[in-house]
Amino acid sequence: MRRQDLEAMDFEELWLLHEELTKILAEKITAEKRELEKRLAQLNQPDQFGGAEGGATATGSGQPPRRKYPKVVPKYFNPLKPTETWSGRGKQPRWLVAALHSGHTLDEFRIHENSEASHRDAGGHEH
Repeated sequence: MRRQDLEAMDFEELWLLHEELTKILAEKITAEKRELEKRLAQLNQPDQFGGAEGGATATGSGQPPRRKYPKVVPKYFNPLKPTETWSGRGKQPRWLVAALHSGHTLDEFRIHENSEASHRDAGGHEH
């Protein structure tokens, strides 16, 4: 429909056209939504993934299994408790935050390459 045709129409005709368009758009939106929900339901089917992974989604969490990440080597340690280490990722542990607030620097807690193996063998774990 051309713009000139629309401008030639009176208010009542335009309003009826508006209502008709609104109705058609609502139907199309509903149909599109239904189609997308159907596709989403197909994607969320647990048997689509296979044995091990499918069981993880069926546990009730509704989320796919977490991706496996490699173990991160600790970069910092607590000198008061050398088994407490931090990889430098995520939230800083309380012991490190307290030490930094008291004036220490992050480099003071760095695990040096030559002593790194001894700290890991001490059973270090991240906090």
